[in-house]
Amino acid sequence: MADKKRDYYEVLGVDKNASEDDIKKAYRKLAKQYHPDLHPGDKECEEKFKELNEAAQVLGDPEKRKKYDQFGFAAFDPNAGFGGGGAGFGDFGGFGGFGGFGDIFGDLGDIFGFGGGSSARRNGPMRGESVRAGVTLSFEEAAFGCKKEISVGRIEECPDCRGTGCAPGTTAETCPDCKGSGTVRTTKRTPFGMVQSSGPCQRCGGTGRIIHQPCPTCRGKGAVRRNKKVTVNIPAGIDDGQTISLKGQGSAGTNGGPAGDLLVTVAVRESDKFERDGSSVLSAVNVSFAQAALGADLQVDTIDGPVKLTIPEGTQSGTVFRLRGKGIPYLRGSGRGDQYVTVNVAVPKGLSSAQKEALRAFARSMGEDAGESGGLFKKKRK
Repeated sequence: MADKKRDYYEVLGVDKNASEDDIKKAYRKLAKQYHPDLHPGDKECEEKFKELNEAAQVLGDPEKRKKYDQFGFAAFDPNAGFGGGGAGFGDFGGFGGFGGFGDIFGDLGDIFGFGGGSSARRNGPMRGESVRAGVTLSFEEAAFGCKKEISVGRIEECPDCRGTGCAPGTTAETCPDCKGSGTVRTTKRTPFGMVQSSGPCQRCGGTGRIIHQPCPTCRGKGAVRRNKKVTVNIPAGIDDGQTISLKGQGSAGTNGGPAGDLLVTVAVRESDKFERDGSSVLSAVNVSFAQAALGADLQVDTIDGPVKLTIPEGTQSGTVFRLRGKGIPYLRGSGRGDQYVTVNVAVPKGLSSAQKEALRAFARSMGEDAGESGGLFKKKRK
């Protein structure tokens, strides 16, 4: 705690006109927040909790509060001459109108183990852990969906003891220390007086049972780890990085609890023909200069197979054509996206002399220089 004490009203976050009920509510709220049982090893929370206790002890007692309002901290300083030297910080079992510790924390329930609910949860049905796995798909498998069989390592109920942990023909003994609850209560003296707290039973490890003859298969755990083949239905339209959840296909629960889920994350291999952008498929096709200039009927690949694409005359390199309904099926809902085909005009290489001359003739007809100006100049010099 800081060297300089904070005003008790400030510590509890109430004003000087606060009623006893307001002080009690403020203390309960802050005590829940800073109780050391919720922050083991946290010295700062421990000091704040002590500060709260001290403030509540004074403000919760009408006589002490009256002295504090009149003289401040000096009211409880034996050297200050006010005759109030016994603030009684050593043991304030009752807090005046607050009642005991059980009254202050009666609404905290299971958090500090006073209600017995924690032991009920510890020995009650508990859901099994979820298991993660991965599956790799081709571009087309992700687009149209498929079935994949994967191997999954998960915790399953022991088949020999059926989850009891006991060797066949034997049963577990109810723990005599905790009477099967899994928790034991201890009593210790605190600034509030004698306080009871609950914790896991050391003898049975919090299970409420003692197994004298453990099952040799699971060694008393009631569960074993096994690899199992699971068939996964991949929905059409799934994308790279998305996860499929299979309920109840994870590890087995305990004490009759439900099994966890199997979470399968999808990885999609790249395609050498297509790219994906959401529900759209992107591709490219190369055409010759003549095809681009005169127009042509092309055969282009789609995820459904080859289709005909007609390009008009004068098509420029980089022009994009749309194939409706040739994209990825929508993951949720009906219908499909589109495919977008980019046309690239390829420049020919390795032309023959006749082909070059034909191109030069075309260039001359267009009034263009087709790389023969040097030859014309040579003719003029002769």
